[in-house]
Amino acid sequence: MAIQILLIIYIFLTFLMLLSGYPVGFILAGMALLFSAIAATIGLFDPTFLMAIPNRIFGIMTNQNLLAVPLFIFMGLILEKTKIAENLLITMNSLYSNSSGGYAVSVVIVGALMGASTGIVGASVVTLGLLSLPIMLKKSYPPELTCGVICASGTLGQIIPPSLVLILLADVLSSAHQQAQLNMGIFSPETITIAELFAGAIIPGLMLPLLYIFYIKYFYAD
Repeated sequence: MAIQILLIIYIFLTFLMLLSGYPVGFILAGMALLFSAIAATIGLFDPTFLMAIPNRIFGIMTNQNLLAVPLFIFMGLILEKTKIAENLLITMNSLYSNSSGGYAVSVVIVGALMGASTGIVGASVVTLGLLSLPIMLKKSYPPELTCGVICASGTLGQIIPPSLVLILLADVLSSAHQQAQLNMGIFSPETITIAELFAGAIIPGLMLPLLYIFYIKYFYAD
C-alpha cells in the first residue's frame, strides 16, 4: 500500500513542478531520482537499479535511429531564427488573403510544411502564434477559430513524416515487437522500422490538413 501512496504523491508533485515552468527534462529526471532515494530509504526500492543509468544513457547515445532527434530540432531552430518560416507565412497570407478564410488556410498550409520540415511542435506553434494570431484577430476572425487553427496546424508535425514522435515510437515498438515474438517462441524476430511507420502515417498526415482546410472553406466565411 505504501508504494501506491508514494506513486500518487510522485505523480501529483511532478505535475505541479511541470506547471512551475522549469525545463521538463530536469523536472522528470530530478523527481525520479528524488523519489527513488526516498523509496530506497524506506525499503521500497532497490538502489542497485540506479547503476543501470550509465548503460541506458550510453545505449541511447549510440542509437542510430535517435540521431535524427537533435538534427530535427536544429532544423526547426534554423527555420525560426532565420525568419524563413515568417517569410513563408507572409507569402502564404498574400496568396490567400482575398479568399474566404484565407489567413486560416495559409496557417494550415504553413503548419503542415513546417511539420514536415522540422518534425517538432514547439517551433511551429510558437512561430504560427506570434505571426498569425494578431493578424487573424485584427481581421475579425473568431478567437476560437484563430486559436484552434494555430494549435491544430502547429501539432501536425507529430504525424506528418518525418516526425520525431514516429522516430521515438519506432525505437520503442521495435524493441517491444521483438520481445513479444521471442516470448512466443519466434527466435528470428522481425523488426518494425521507421520507414514502415512513416509509410503508415503519410495518408493520415495528408488528410488532416485537407480536412482542416475543408472545414475552414465550407463552414466559415470571412
